[in-house]
Amino acid sequence: MIKKLPLEVIAALQPQEPYDVVYWMLCDRSMDGEGYANTYVILSKEKLFIISNPEDLSCVESIDIDDIETVFTVNLVASGLIVLKENEERVIGAFTNEQMSSAARLVSVFNKIKKQEEINDEDVEERQENNTCPKCGKRYPEEGRQICPKCMKKHAIFSRLLSFAGQYKLLMFFIVFFMLLNSATGLAIPYLQGTVLFDQALGNTGDFAGQIGLVILLIFAFRTISLLFGVLFSMLNARLSANVVFDLKASVFAAMQRLSLSFFQKKQTGQLMTRVSNDAQELQFFFVDGISYFIVNAMNIVGITIIMLVMDWKLTLICLIPIPFVLLMIRWVFPKLWRLSWRRHRRISTLNAMISDTIQGTRVVKAFGKENQEIHRFHRANTAYSESEQSFNLMSSTIFPILTIITQFGGVLIWAFGGWRVMQGSISFGEIMTFVSYIYMLYGPLQFMNNIVNWWSSCMSAAQRIFEIQDSVSDVAEKETAVHVDQMKGDIRLSGVSFGYEPNKPILKEVSMHAKPGQMIGVVGHSGAGKSTLVNLISRLYDVTDGVISIDGVNIKDLSLDTMRKNIGIVSQEVYVFMGTIAENIAYADPECSMDDIIHAARIANAHDFIEKLPDGYDTIVGTGGHSLSGGEKQRISIARAVLHNPRILILDEATASLDTETELQIQEALETLIQGRTTIAIAHRLSTLRNADYLLVMDAGKVVEEGTHDQLMTQEGIYHGLVKKHDEALSMRKVG
Repeated sequence: MIKKLPLEVIAALQPQEPYDVVYWMLCDRSMDGEGYANTYVILSKEKLFIISNPEDLSCVESIDIDDIETVFTVNLVASGLIVLKENEERVIGAFTNEQMSSAARLVSVFNKIKKQEEINDEDVEERQENNTCPKCGKRYPEEGRQICPKCMKKHAIFSRLLSFAGQYKLLMFFIVFFMLLNSATGLAIPYLQGTVLFDQALGNTGDFAGQIGLVILLIFAFRTISLLFGVLFSMLNARLSANVVFDLKASVFAAMQRLSLSFFQKKQTGQLMTRVSNDAQELQFFFVDGISYFIVNAMNIVGITIIMLVMDWKLTLICLIPIPFVLLMIRWVFPKLWRLSWRRHRRISTLNAMISDTIQGTRVVKAFGKENQEIHRFHRANTAYSESEQSFNLMSSTIFPILTIITQFGGVLIWAFGGWRVMQGSISFGEIMTFVSYIYMLYGPLQFMNNIVNWWSSCMSAAQRIFEIQDSVSDVAEKETAVHVDQMKGDIRLSGVSFGYEPNKPILKEVSMHAKPGQMIGVVGHSGAGKSTLVNLISRLYDVTDGVISIDGVNIKDLSLDTMRKNIGIVSQEVYVFMGTIAENIAYADPECSMDDIIHAARIANAHDFIEKLPDGYDTIVGTGGHSLSGGEKQRISIARAVLHNPRILILDEATASLDTETELQIQEALETLIQGRTTIAIAHRLSTLRNADYLLVMDAGKVVEEGTHDQLMTQEGIYHGLVKKHDEALSMRKVG
C-alpha cells in the first residue's frame, strides 16, 4: 500500500471536496532547480492536487482529472520534472534522482485513472527504498541492499558465519575436545620445568627429590602428548575448514545463479570472481587460524591466569597492568582497520574487473592499437590498490608491534619485582621460574589476541560481502504459489506493457500483441526500437514495469520459473560457447540426451558437416583455450541447443545474424521445419527471413507503430515499406559490388 501522507498535508486537503488519495509523491527540488523545496503531487480518482506549502491554503491547487490531457516526466541531469498538459504544458514539480521511481509510478497511475482501469496494490506500492543509512546518513555501497558497513552489527555476521559449521557438530566436538587436552597438558609443563625441577628435584626436597631423570622424562612426555593433541585438532580443523569453505563457495555460487539478469549487468566479472574466490578463501583463515586458535588461546589465558592467581596474586596483578591500555588501543584501531580493509577490497575488485575486461576485449584492444592505453589504465588501478594495501599494512605493522611492547612491559615488571622478592626470600627461585614461564605462555595468546583485530577486520569484511550476495533478492522472483505447467500451448498475449531498465526511462511504451499457438510473429524496427527488450520480457528475463504478459491465459508472474525455462527456447544474437567439447555445448539444453540426439540436433542446425571436419569431431574442445569457432559456427551450435531443448515457444533474436547468405538459406530451411507447431517470435535484420511470418509488428521508439501481414504493411507504405525498400536496395548494391 502507499505510505501515509504527512499530517500537515492531510490538514491542507481537508477544506477541499471529499477525496480518496490513490497515490502521491514528494517533489524535493525547487522549480528553478537551484535549491530544494517540498511540493506534494497527490492523485485521487477525481482530482490532482498540487501542494507547495501545506501551511498556506492559497498554495493548494486542485485540477479535475477530466481537464488534464496528460501527465509526463522530463529527465534532466541527476533530476527530473513532472509536466502537466491541459490547454498548454506547464511544470508542476521538480525532483531528484531518488524520486525517479515515484515519478514514473505517478504517471503510470494517472494513465490508469484516465483510462478508468482498475488500480491494484502492485500499481501503487513503492519499489525503490531509501538509498541512505538512516543512522549515519551515508549512502549504501550497493543499490537495493540496505546494508551499511559502518553501522552493521559485526556480531551478527560472526554468528551467521558460525552457522555454516553447524552441520559438522561431531567434528567440532572432537576439535574442541582435543583443544582442551592440548591446553591442559601444555599448562602442566611450566610447573614441571620450574617448581618441580628446580625446587624439588635439584633442591632435593618434596615428592621428586633427587629424581631429575624422572622429571625430565615427565616434561618430555607432556610435551609430546600436548604436541600430539595439537596435531590431531589441527588435522580435524583443516578438514572442517575445507568443508565449510566448500559449502560457502557453493552457497554463494548458487545464490548468484538465483539472481536475475539485471544483477549481473550492474556488476563486473572481476568483482564477482573476487567475491566467490578471494573472499571465500579469506574466510578459510577464519576457520583455520581464527576460531580454533582463538579457542585454544582463550582457554590458555583463562587457565594461566587462574594458576598465576593461585601462585601469587600480587605478581599476577602486576603483569596485568598493561592490559587496559591494550584494550583501549584495540578499540581505537578496530574501526580504522575495518575501513581500510573495505577500501582495499574495493580496489582489488576494480583491478580484477579491469583485468577481466581487458582479457575479454583483447581483440578490440589489438584492433585499435590501445595496448599502451590499457597498460596505463592498469597502472592507475594497480597503483590505487597498492596504496590501499600499503595503508592497511602500514597501520597493521605499526600498531601491533606497539601493542606487543605494551604487553611485554608487564614481563619486565615481573622480572624486577619477582627478582627483588627472591632476594628477600619470600619466594623461591623455582617458583619465580615457573611464574616467568607462565608469563611467557600468557604473552603468546595475548599477542594472538592483539593480532586478532587484523584477522577479524579482514574476515568480517569478506563475510559481509559474501552475505550481501546471498541476501540479494532477484528482481524476477517466483511466487510461493507459482503454477507449474508441464507443456504450454503457446498462446502469448501482451496488454499495455511498459518497461524501463532505469526508473523513469521507459524502453517499451504501452505495447500490446497477441501470438496464437503455432503462429510465427516477426518483430522489425530500427536498432534501439526495443525489439530485444520485448522478447526478454516474454521469456521473463526481466519483469514488466506496467501491463501484463500472459501465456495460455496465465500471467507469467504466476508461472514457475522452471515452467518458463522448460517451455521457452532462445536463440540469441549473443552466442556464448562454454569451455568443453562441442557435444557438451549442444547437450547443455538436455544433459541426459544421447549422442544420437546431439547429432540429430546438429544436422537440423546445419552444424554436423563442419563438426565432422574438426580434428576430434564432436569431442573437439572449444571455448576458452580450445578450438576457435567462427561466428557462424557458434550460431549454429546455439541453434542446435534450441533444437535439443524442443520448446513450445521459440524466440529467435537475430538468430541468423552471423551467417553468410548461403548458410542462412540452409538454416532457414531447417528453422522452417523446427518452428512447425511452435509459437515463434522472430527478430531479424534481414527482412527477407520474415516475409513468411504469420504476422508482423513494426516497432519504433518503444512502441508498436504498425502491425499486419507483409502484404498489408507493404500496401500501407509506412515504416515497414521503407525498411523493405532500403533492404532490397542494399542487396542490389551488394550484388553489383
